[in-house]
Amino acid sequence: QVQLVESGGGLVQAGESLTLSCGVSGTVYIQDAAGWYRQPPGNPRELVATISSGGSKTYADSVQGRFTISTDSAKNAVYLQMNSLKPDDTAVYYCTTGTFQGSRYVPNSVRGQGTQVTVSS
Repeated sequence: QVQLVESGGGLVQAGESLTLSCGVSGTVYIQDAAGWYRQPPGNPRELVATISSGGSKTYADSVQGRFTISTDSAKNAVYLQMNSLKPDDTAVYYCTTGTFQGSRYVPNSVRGQGTQVTVSS
């Protein structure tokens, strides 16, 4: 059974940095595509960043240049380095594994519990 466990969230001030981690266990491997979503309070889920099996990365416009997604296949983990955080980045962050259908990232159905990121102004 696939499990995703996110960690690394917290309360920070605007301009500070956080690194989120996601451990993947089960029969899905991080060599597949992976992505990070976030869900701000009262808002729908937003795809923040993806990484393909070949290492290609995509980012939402709102985080381009500030966030970096990466993977560690030895640890079967995916990370999200977040710099220059803004209050608008406040959300619960979720990692996913998935695939690409053409250019579209399609997440697998399994989701972790998420990790809360709160950025104060």
